[in-house]
Amino acid sequence: MSTLHPTAILHPEAVLGEDCWIGPYCVVGAGVRLGDRCRLHSHVVIDGNTSLGSDNEVFPFACLGLKTQDLKWKGGLTRVEIGDRNVFREYVTVHSATSDGGITRVGSDNHFLAYVHLAHDVTVGHHVIMSNVATLAGHVDVGDHAVIGGLAAVHQFCRIGSFAMIGGCSKVVQDVPPYMMADGNPAETRFINKVGLERNGFPPETIKTLISAFKIFFKEGLTTSNALVKAAGELPPSPALEHLLQFIRTTERGISK
Repeated sequence: MSTLHPTAILHPEAVLGEDCWIGPYCVVGAGVRLGDRCRLHSHVVIDGNTSLGSDNEVFPFACLGLKTQDLKWKGGLTRVEIGDRNVFREYVTVHSATSDGGITRVGSDNHFLAYVHLAHDVTVGHHVIMSNVATLAGHVDVGDHAVIGGLAAVHQFCRIGSFAMIGGCSKVVQDVPPYMMADGNPAETRFINKVGLERNGFPPETIKTLISAFKIFFKEGLTTSNALVKAAGELPPSPALEHLLQFIRTTERGISK
């Protein structure tokens, strides 16, 4: 059985899994579905067509699933879909999509520190950490295991690659490739995320190849198209390198140099 504090407000059409805890003064709307063992500490608002998987923990004054702030919103059915085992600290906001049928997606095992904002239509992967007051504008895509520092802001339609790291207070206006570290205003790619890759078990030969790729793309003064040709032709193939090259090939905003 789930536990509902006497001061909490649960819409009769909301769906709760087993062993949820809905704390004092929480508000859970009609279109909300909570998986098993979700814990809402207090003063949490979850509304809209919002689903959470199991074992999510939501701290006071977080608001999930509310209407987008995008002025282009014209109504319709929009959703927020959240996976399992995420932590949403105090005052985190996750907004629903802008257009009819749109979805804001958050994966599993992510940690969002206080005041983080996920805008409409973002996609966040798994094992992502966003530090305090980090902000994603609309349509941003964040890959698995990315780390975004405190007070960093990511421009709409940008992509943050998997295992990338964004320095605190950075202003990201172009894509940050996988495995890289970016910092500054505007953000520039500084080096590979070597410590992060080592901690996640990347073999030394893969890290060495990614360092060589970093030099080709960011230190030799080549155009992106020429750097792609050189990296593909000269570096030893690996899944990580191919993932990096494919990310850069498909960029629409350019990469942060």
